[in-house]
Amino acid sequence: MIHFRSSRAALCTALLLLSSCSRAREGDPRLISEWMHTLYGAIRVERLSPPVASRLMVYATTALYSGLVAGDPSAPSLAGRLNGLEQVPHAAAGSAYDGTLVALAAERVVLDSLLREALPTTLASVHRAADSIQTARGESGARKPAVAESENLGRDIGLAIVRWSRTDGFDATRGRTYISPAGAGLWVNDAPGNTFASQNMSGASEFIALDNPANQLRSGNSSDRSLILNRPKRAGVATLPAVNMAGTSEPYWKDVRPFVLKSWSECPVPAPPDYSTDTTSARYRDAQQLVSLKKTLTPAQKEIALYWADNAGESGTPVGHWFSIASQMVSERHLSATGAAWLMVLTAAAQADAFIASWGYKYQFNTLRPRPYIRSLIDSTWEPFIPTPPFPEYPSGHSTQSSAAATVLTTVLGATEFEDSTVVSLGHTVRHFSSFTAASDEAGMSRLYGGIHFPTGNTGGRTLGQCIGAKVVERLGTGTAR
Repeated sequence: MIHFRSSRAALCTALLLLSSCSRAREGDPRLISEWMHTLYGAIRVERLSPPVASRLMVYATTALYSGLVAGDPSAPSLAGRLNGLEQVPHAAAGSAYDGTLVALAAERVVLDSLLREALPTTLASVHRAADSIQTARGESGARKPAVAESENLGRDIGLAIVRWSRTDGFDATRGRTYISPAGAGLWVNDAPGNTFASQNMSGASEFIALDNPANQLRSGNSSDRSLILNRPKRAGVATLPAVNMAGTSEPYWKDVRPFVLKSWSECPVPAPPDYSTDTTSARYRDAQQLVSLKKTLTPAQKEIALYWADNAGESGTPVGHWFSIASQMVSERHLSATGAAWLMVLTAAAQADAFIASWGYKYQFNTLRPRPYIRSLIDSTWEPFIPTPPFPEYPSGHSTQSSAAATVLTTVLGATEFEDSTVVSLGHTVRHFSSFTAASDEAGMSRLYGGIHFPTGNTGGRTLGQCIGAKVVERLGTGTAR
């Protein structure tokens, strides 16, 4: 698949460098980054919703970190730190092991479980990445006795993480019927069908058949973000369902056990403005601000809206976007392999809990999106600049998870300038940011430019994400990521 080519090329470069190292047991931090790139591609190809993607990343990063430090008694363990994870196997005293091979074996087991319903192209790409790492590790001089012991220990770690994953309540959220509450000001998915035009993409090539006669691009709204690709999956897929843009996304996600928070509602948010048709009300003023904003959108603001859209099916979702940013820090800040893995665990936990919390509040408040409100009260022809996602408005998920990720990265690495090239493959230019917080703030504002969130949704999400990020660092610690 085209989504994985650049990742594999970078992986090969890293592995060639690794094979020339004289110390076989020393982990290469670039391998952590390349795993993140591979998983970004998996999220994109599988068209996962952001909540499902965030859950995948916690278990994947936990496996990598736990494997790398399995024989290091001085490294902090995630057992007892992440909710429900009581014990992680570790190396016996005096045993020979290779941390990279332990992590690799653990990752294989975890991904074989969590991606068991993935498309063949996804599984092939993940397996190729794992095989390349293992081959290069052998060429770098890993001792044969260490290989067998490492793989056995890694499998034990992977199985422990899989057992842990099966107790988080995810399975109970599958296949449940949801009926949205009805009433004035309550959410309804009213996105027009041609916004999410159905397409069939071949699983063997990049050929796209436009087989929906309603498929069309509207002048002024067309962009690389306008269509959601629909690659067929076999019937009955439950663990990795493709996002349904015309349906309702994960209404029971608050029932998934948080990874660090004590409960999904531990970090409070203020209630959104009451629904009102009064032109002097806070809700009407919010809506009027969006109407005025769209009339004066600058090219720069449009670019921001598209840059941070991170739609499921076209990208690695907001989850993958922030992992891409975190991965970039591995080389820029010269992190060790264990330091890089710990940073990914922190980023994963912050984003996963951000989705659990924000989705809990979304379906608690069931706030109407701007489109139906504005069309019914202000302008019957009004359309947002980007497609409205299939879940309630308040608080903004983008603002919540971006703020949570930025809080973690800032606490661990400090305020640092960086350039983000995550979505260059979608035709966007590299963007420069003065800090992680600046990037997070822009991600939140992008939803206002896109017309899919009220201003209060943005501020509420930002406050929620900051609280979640702070609690993740407080309870997990910065570990070896500094």
